[in-house]
Amino acid sequence: MRIIADSATDLPKAFFDDNKVLLAPLRVHIDEDEYEDIIGIDSSAVYTAIREGKQPKTSQVSPELFLRLFEDLAKSGEEGLYIAFSSALSGTYSTAMMMREQLLETYPDLKLTIIDSQCASLGYGLVLKQAVKLRDEGMDNAQLIEKVRFYAEHMEHLFTVEDLDYLARGGRVSKASAFIGGLLNIKPLLHVEDGKLVPIEKIRGRKKVFKRMLDLMEERGENFSDQVIAISHSDDEATALELKQMIEDRFHPKSIEIHLIGSTIGAHVGPGAIALFFLNKLS
Repeated sequence: MRIIADSATDLPKAFFDDNKVLLAPLRVHIDEDEYEDIIGIDSSAVYTAIREGKQPKTSQVSPELFLRLFEDLAKSGEEGLYIAFSSALSGTYSTAMMMREQLLETYPDLKLTIIDSQCASLGYGLVLKQAVKLRDEGMDNAQLIEKVRFYAEHMEHLFTVEDLDYLARGGRVSKASAFIGGLLNIKPLLHVEDGKLVPIEKIRGRKKVFKRMLDLMEERGENFSDQVIAISHSDDEATALELKQMIEDRFHPKSIEIHLIGSTIGAHVGPGAIALFFLNKLS
């Protein structure tokens, strides 16, 4: 089974290299320059650009790259699985489906399953890690695909941002709300529902946001001692470590991973975002 994933997993390139996962990078645009996410630009450069007043843009994986990856798969005769970034947040899934249909005309025996993960950042990354684990354990391909769908469906995303202005630029909150939020130290708490970013509530003060995150974690999750929890941050490792300690003290999970939010998502949430990921059902 060849596994393909894109750069919105927010996992480092070393993970793809070490685990034989094919990387399909999204693209990042700063001023007149275009970069392949992970390969051509580090997310720290994106946060620096934002702090300098620039507004990085992003675009989906190129159709040409999908054609190349999928044609190589077809010629190999192997079965493939592409786990895609949420279709509600990127056109990458739709493009991959179109390229698959196009190639089936030439390679009718192409064995490629494409899953819309409806996940982002390390929520997506945890789903990918499970897929790799099951592949390496020798799980039957059909069963592996079923399990991956299950993990994606039950992955919880909870996150907040340091500055509402970044979400306002992307149309996630109104500019008036962003202005008032900044004045009152109000932080939005959001989650992902059907692959879309959905606000849950606004809370005054960062500490209260984190407490609410943990309360929701308790309400929605289960068996944390058997779970790998993930935290991603946009250039704010100290706060991520603080949240990690709160989770360890309260839930004693199997382990907690922390990674930097990558360029693609970081361009939209800005510096200071913190996100938390866990499963709401294990089996």
